[in-house]
Amino acid sequence: MKFEILTLFPEIFDSVFSSGVISRGLKSKLLSIKTHNIRDFSKDKNRVVDDRPYGGGDGMVMKPGPIASALKNINRTEQKSLVILLNPAGKVFSDEIAQELSEYEQLIFICGRYEGIDERIKQKYVDTEISIGDYILSGGEYAAIAIIDSVSRYIAGVLGNEHSSVDESFSSGLLEYPQYTRPEEFEGLKVPEILLSGDHKKIENWRRQKSIEITYKNRPDLIERNVYELSDIIAVDKIKSKINNNGNLYIALVHYPVYNKRLDVVKTSFTNIDVLDMARAAATYGIKGFYLVHPVREQIDLIQKVIDHWKIGKGYKYNSSRKQSLENTFISESLEDTISSIEQIEGAEPKIIVTDGRYSDRMTGYMEMREKIETEKSPFLLLFGTGYGLVKEIIENADYILKPIVGSEQFNHLSVRSAASIILDRLCSVKI
Repeated sequence: MKFEILTLFPEIFDSVFSSGVISRGLKSKLLSIKTHNIRDFSKDKNRVVDDRPYGGGDGMVMKPGPIASALKNINRTEQKSLVILLNPAGKVFSDEIAQELSEYEQLIFICGRYEGIDERIKQKYVDTEISIGDYILSGGEYAAIAIIDSVSRYIAGVLGNEHSSVDESFSSGLLEYPQYTRPEEFEGLKVPEILLSGDHKKIENWRRQKSIEITYKNRPDLIERNVYELSDIIAVDKIKSKINNNGNLYIALVHYPVYNKRLDVVKTSFTNIDVLDMARAAATYGIKGFYLVHPVREQIDLIQKVIDHWKIGKGYKYNSSRKQSLENTFISESLEDTISSIEQIEGAEPKIIVTDGRYSDRMTGYMEMREKIETEKSPFLLLFGTGYGLVKEIIENADYILKPIVGSEQFNHLSVRSAASIILDRLCSVKI
């Protein structure tokens, strides 16, 4: 594998690759690393390589000429050569990408500096752009070092043991399990008994379960892409039940005050399908309480009959899961009563989250809202409006307004039960 690095600071690489795995790869000629100083290809007598951006703005931009000349000076491998721009706007580097890059014979890195490089270099010469994370570095050199180290581990012979990279973090799509060595006890902490058992099958299973547990806690986004076996799925479900913290979230389906299509303030009627489907969604995502808000006694009596049918009547014998889903469903005559009820349970007034299909200046994203629910001790009440939505006063007085649900089309008329399921999944499920 040949690594070619275009940089303004070649000295950065002098000591980095002089020891360890990369050094052994260089000595055995399995790897070659060559730096190219972009300033050497500047036609300016002062070796200037940057200039002010067209259109104004802060900072300087690297000029296209010196970079293009440096690229043309490299002896390119005809087939398996790739030009990579290290750029915060590129796709995020991963172990999967490292394995893909290891299949090439030559990787050429352009290390940007200042405010970046002229866009025309990207258009004419760059094959792909890569970022190593959502943070800012002084230049692409540090990203190049990380990528070269990672890719080199997949070059046959570099590690000296072809199995060395197999069980490392990310190689299976999951984070690595805990490792222990001698002594068996250190400062009161003992090595898990199963690792001393000699039962390799049990040890293998334990390590797999630990990998899943650590991944779920620290990188849940990897779980959905890499857990396929039934035993793994069962393990994830057990971990979810222990870790997920939705115990301070309540939801309410508000039937008054809401708008009709003419924006009159009205009372809407209960519908069985909304109540039963939202109750099931609330039970699925561990919502502490689901409130049905309606001020009309006839409507309250009607929905109470429906709930009783499934909890203590004939419906229970027909479908016992409905009873379970309705265990934490309550009826309230007003939003004020709902808030008061939660305050009595929690000892604190809930913060109000509302949903609205319209955009406004103060909207909260789902990941931000999820973090607040998971980390703050105060209870939260998430309101869903029937009819044509919650009235303006409720929305304006809420603590948080969630962004509208946006699909691939302009159509934006989901049923309240569908919207509730989508929103609860975004706020309460595995982070994807």
